Amino acid sequence: MVERRENSTDTGKAAEIAARLLATVGEVAAELHPQRTDSAITLDSSLDRDLGFDSLGRVEVLLRIERAFGVSLPEHVFARAETPRDLLRAVFTARGTEDAVIRRDRAEIVIEAPGQIPFGAETLVEVLEWHARVHPDRPHIQLYGDDVLGEVITFRGLKEGAEKVAAGLQADDLQPGQSVIIMLPTGGDYFFSFFGVLMAGGVPVPIYPPGRPSQIEEHLRRHASIVTNCLGAVLITVPEAKRFGGLLRSQVETLGSVVTVDELTERAGLFVAPKIGAGEVAFLQYTSGSTGSPKGVVLTHANLLANIRAMGKALEIKSRDVFVSWLPLYHDMGLIGAWLGNLHYANLLVIMSPLAFLSKPERWLWAIHRARGTVSAAPNFAFELCLRRIDDNVLEGLDLSSWRLALNGAEAINPETMQRFTERFGPYGFGANTMMPVYGLAECSVGLAFSPIGRGPVVDRVQRDVFMKTGRAMEAVDDDTRALAMVNCGRPLTGHQIRIVDDAGREVPERREGRLQYRGPSSTSGYFRNSQATAELFDGEWLNSGDLAYIAGGDVHISGRTKDIIIRAGRNIYPAEFEDAVGGLEGLQKGYVAVFGSNDPATGTERLVVVAETRQRKPEDQEALRQAINGLAVDLIGGPPDDVVLAPLRTVLKTSSGKVRRAANSDIYERGLIGKPPSALWWQITRLGLAAAGTQFRRGLSRARGVLFAASATGLFAIVAPVFWVLTVALPYLTWRWAVTGLGFRMLSRLLGIRVSVHGLANLPPAGCPAVFVSNHSSYLDGLVLTSALPRPIRFVAKAELQDNWVTRLPLRRLEAEFVERFDPGQGIDDARQVTRNLRDGHSPLFFAEGTLTRMPGLLPFQMGAFITAAEAGAPMVPITIRGTRSMLRDGTWFLRPGVITVIIGKTIEPAPLVGKEELWTEAVKLRDQVRREILNQCGEPDLEKEPSIIPVLKQQRPG
Repeated sequence: MVERRENSTDTGKAAEIAARLLATVGEVAAELHPQRTDSAITLDSSLDRDLGFDSLGRVEVLLRIERAFGVSLPEHVFARAETPRDLLRAVFTARGTEDAVIRRDRAEIVIEAPGQIPFGAETLVEVLEWHARVHPDRPHIQLYGDDVLGEVITFRGLKEGAEKVAAGLQADDLQPGQSVIIMLPTGGDYFFSFFGVLMAGGVPVPIYPPGRPSQIEEHLRRHASIVTNCLGAVLITVPEAKRFGGLLRSQVETLGSVVTVDELTERAGLFVAPKIGAGEVAFLQYTSGSTGSPKGVVLTHANLLANIRAMGKALEIKSRDVFVSWLPLYHDMGLIGAWLGNLHYANLLVIMSPLAFLSKPERWLWAIHRARGTVSAAPNFAFELCLRRIDDNVLEGLDLSSWRLALNGAEAINPETMQRFTERFGPYGFGANTMMPVYGLAECSVGLAFSPIGRGPVVDRVQRDVFMKTGRAMEAVDDDTRALAMVNCGRPLTGHQIRIVDDAGREVPERREGRLQYRGPSSTSGYFRNSQATAELFDGEWLNSGDLAYIAGGDVHISGRTKDIIIRAGRNIYPAEFEDAVGGLEGLQKGYVAVFGSNDPATGTERLVVVAETRQRKPEDQEALRQAINGLAVDLIGGPPDDVVLAPLRTVLKTSSGKVRRAANSDIYERGLIGKPPSALWWQITRLGLAAAGTQFRRGLSRARGVLFAASATGLFAIVAPVFWVLTVALPYLTWRWAVTGLGFRMLSRLLGIRVSVHGLANLPPAGCPAVFVSNHSSYLDGLVLTSALPRPIRFVAKAELQDNWVTRLPLRRLEAEFVERFDPGQGIDDARQVTRNLRDGHSPLFFAEGTLTRMPGLLPFQMGAFITAAEAGAPMVPITIRGTRSMLRDGTWFLRPGVITVIIGKTIEPAPLVGKEELWTEAVKLRDQVRREILNQCGEPDLEKEPSIIPVLKQQRPG
């Protein structure tokens, strides 16, 4: 152990320690970037800018410093250290390893019996409210620390913290259905923010926090595309990241504010809870490693609760279970599997940050020991990391006997890893049947197929050559050393189905490889604002998983990803197995090998490429590695790869959850960027600044065009409208008045470049046949639009208040509108009866059945007047859908914007003949539902009928 503070009288020893530290830092820097020739490293060199340390590089250098000096560095050093001098200070003040042993005492948390679980709840918000009401002080989340038990959040505390965030968001003018980006680390603020967004009626969109400055360009570009895709309105983040959030805001036009949790709670006022239905979107899960067009998986409350309950049944979850997790909360396995599932079942969730695990994997195991954890889950790499990074000397006294379920999923499962983990930690109480392979995907919420409890891992060994050539999974004999090992992932969760199909979409027999498809109540409805990807996802009622698999004995075995399979000389090559084998060679590292196909423009064929990270830089050592890789390839796939690239460390691109990004690695290979250093930080920032300036310029230009358009529209309206107003009032015949009103709007539209298209004119009833017309109501433009779209007069049914102003009263009366009193019930009934009498006399009324309009997109509930009228008179109904007017002229403003207007005239709906007056209401309701369904399908806006309680709130928020 080194001295705990720098001694001014012992400068020689201090200089020696500094030299050793610089040598350690230089060693890691050389391994990270062996191509760099500048080896001058000083105590004030920037770890990011000068040395190019990424997150994993920082973890590596901290581990080596701890081993070299016999100290245990605080976790915050990882995030705060900017130079080797900062690391040196940390070494002088650090505790020795003998003083920093992770505590082994049991966690003193008392959990009361919870009573029943809220199986009747329909939303996540109802689940939290149920627990907060039934057992408010029951511990729900413990934030784990090495030497302290950590903060405990009860159900009451979670609800109260979330309500403050929700109130702050409402004060920030968050509208129901808007997306809120949550970019926070694991901690109380994350939990409060996620549920705060839900309680405010918003849609949470979790993304991972920003990385180091050296990674800012890729990080910003990726998140800008996600925030743009989800129409993010608010970004919740940490104070240190607000500058990053500002850069992100400059890239995304919809992003209105960047706030911290403290700022939201400070501005919180009265919280008004909107009604949230089971079919509402609970959150958007963007798949890790997304490139190009982002894919945000749409998951409703019903999807999530169906999956949580099915998983709970398969795992036999009890309220006494304790779940220990380090999984990131922006990923479905950590968010749904670890947190929301435990929320439903009233379990205690003991959670640490992903960094805490990555820097010291033993923390995970000791947390299970201390909390008497019964359930924990992780991708395969985490179990492998425990095998490689944990020394025996830190395991003394470890007791894993409470751990009953170790779920292994989210990436390819290695049979060897499962076996070695069980053997290594068996002496510490890890049961032989504790390891549990599972299979799932974000598009099915998270879980799809689970192994039976207590069975332990089952591996199917199949004949390699037969499988690779024909796709038949024929069992191999015991002494077949070349057999492929396929992990058994069990059967589908209750209520879910899996099938395996060939390229023609026909189901294949057992033990035949094909494309895995699934369906069930947890399945997504598609990707948010990505119709192309959604269309590719669905095959009728079934969803494509993107995985290849076969079924044996009713259990599913995953063999690879469809997009990753490389076809070479008629053989299917599975990259995951080859990558794992190459990573096992001495001089290479598991998890840092990428095998992919690359198009060869010269031959038009697919080349097999292996990119492997290595510290070996001598030519003879690299040649030996290439020969070893070629030898492995001959054994596994029948021939050598076309190219083997031995790259510097930190070259192989991976997702935030640790998966190899094969497509991205193929891209940098084809662009010749393997091993090249990233652009200098100043150039990255300059490029970002230029891009932001370009975006701001385009945004400003767009605003200027909008102002110019609005000014032009106001001027033209001031010139044209009075002329046509006078003509409408003065012309002697109704048909002339109707035609001239429509002509005026068409003239304004052409002058302003507004395109109006009308579809379904053939659906109009013949002239002389009266009908009841019903339309949605999005804007004050709607009436003018209909006069230009419909070739003959109809009678608008208008609210009586429009008679109070002569500007509206005179033209509406000349168009023979029928006014209906809304506030005097008696007069309103008389007015409605008059509309019915006029209908029987041959006059067709047009109702805006929503009865009002709002700024918020969405179809409001329909009033019954139009449908009572149609049912009573036996008149056909014509549904009319207007699209585009809301965005052009919203309620509460006269600022006209450019746009495209579409009018869709639906097919006539005939009412059934009435036998008696008692059937009138039933038939009217039936007509209402038919007409509303037609308009809802055509308008392209959400259904607000399920949340009528938000209408008063919306009206209060209308600008004056």
